[in-house]
Amino acid sequence: MSPRASPPARSRAELPPHQTYLPPRTPPRPQFRRRSVPAQASVPTLVPRPTGLPLPPSPDGRFTLALDAGRGDLGEEGYALTVGPHAVRLLAAHPTGLLRGIQTVRQLLPAQALSATPQHGTRWSLPCADITDVPRHPWRGAMLDVARHFQPVSYLRRYVDLLALHKISVFHLHLTDDQGWRMPVAALPKLTEVGGRRAESQKGPDGSGAYDGVPHGGAYTRAELTGLVAYAAARGVTVMPEIEMPGHVRAALAAYPHLGNHPERTLDVWTRWGVCDTVLGVHGEALDFCRTVLDEVMDVFPSPYVHVGGEECPTTEWTHSARARERVAAQGLPGPGALHGWFLGRIGEHLVRNGRRPVGWAETGAELPRDFTVMTWRDPAHALTAARRGHPVVNAHHRATYLDYAQSDGPHEPPAQPGAVVGLRAVHAHDPVPAEADDEAAGRVLGSQAQLWTEFVTTPAHIEYLTYPRLCALADRGWSGAGDWADFRSRLDGHTARLDALGVPRRP
Repeated sequence: MSPRASPPARSRAELPPHQTYLPPRTPPRPQFRRRSVPAQASVPTLVPRPTGLPLPPSPDGRFTLALDAGRGDLGEEGYALTVGPHAVRLLAAHPTGLLRGIQTVRQLLPAQALSATPQHGTRWSLPCADITDVPRHPWRGAMLDVARHFQPVSYLRRYVDLLALHKISVFHLHLTDDQGWRMPVAALPKLTEVGGRRAESQKGPDGSGAYDGVPHGGAYTRAELTGLVAYAAARGVTVMPEIEMPGHVRAALAAYPHLGNHPERTLDVWTRWGVCDTVLGVHGEALDFCRTVLDEVMDVFPSPYVHVGGEECPTTEWTHSARARERVAAQGLPGPGALHGWFLGRIGEHLVRNGRRPVGWAETGAELPRDFTVMTWRDPAHALTAARRGHPVVNAHHRATYLDYAQSDGPHEPPAQPGAVVGLRAVHAHDPVPAEADDEAAGRVLGSQAQLWTEFVTTPAHIEYLTYPRLCALADRGWSGAGDWADFRSRLDGHTARLDALGVPRRP
């Protein structure tokens, strides 16, 4: 998945010991949206362990990194890379563009440059090339669910390294759900003390009735999350948090039952998969709870976008709740079902007042308030509906972007979400912009994103097997735009050597 450049068929540029080097761990040419990387988080200084070359930064070295704010054609992520026989020059208008270009340089080096250990006897050279590269879509995302199965922050850093290699711009971190709460909130310690642990986990799909009998838990500290955010920003990746509301909150209600519709009820953290019908109440305390949580989230995550879930919210409890019916009457709503949009509207207003942009999953394509960026997943038509309503849209259609679905129907595949197969070609064929979109609607499509829900995924090795090489396909399509399958496959054949050097347990 090296960039499609037009390298002159001439000599190669040797990397002498005094040149400036680049970061460890990066792949082909795909990725990200308008990034809010702080200006001071420029290119990180990295130790070139695989090459063993001492390459201290040097303003007059043969490897030059340059910023030119006047290059508006490069945008925030674009770069211009020139590799000549005796020197390399990487130019960008923004530090994020330098980070993207560095990843391309890493791809142009032999695959051994991505190894974690010194690689002796390798000729460290770059092919001569002249590349100007700008992404088609600013939002090239990857979502990892750590609520169903917790992963330590040490693994999340490796996950970020792999995203940066593929020029993925958004790391969507799914922190809370019915089965676990991983985000610390100082004013609400029971969220992680109680909500962060469940007694056991269901085995098999929803409705199987079988459980493993093994307790599962975990939560991050504030310091771990702020450190992760800084680590990702230094690599050009924005971490966008997701805190589910008003549904998918069983873990929160196990910790604080009075926030629900039956305050006298005692709940456990859900051990099943599927959609739980326990939801937040619509009284003042429940709304205050959401604002308190989101205030802490905004302190930890500087991302301009904050995801609040919003999908799969059964309204049964509101229908039978006297307080919910009072809220319906007080707000002049047509019925309990309208409380969903009303609730998200209040939450969205709070985020907007604080300078953030709320994001929500769309189920029908028309249920989210106008301030929301819409992440469509259920039906391809929803992306066009949302864009025509004026929403910014991230197209995450499940039949092309859900990596928890099996990669084939073969018996050798590891456990995955039942009911669908999402192959490599389906991911690469996914164009985030609906074919029927006019220019105005197409301009509202920010890009696409891969999802990995973890009901059936418990280990880092399983995560990476399901993710790669499918994420390579999404990254390539999101950056380059073109959907030439044969061209992608030929470049992927070379890119798999990089994944192997990184120790990624990919699907063959």
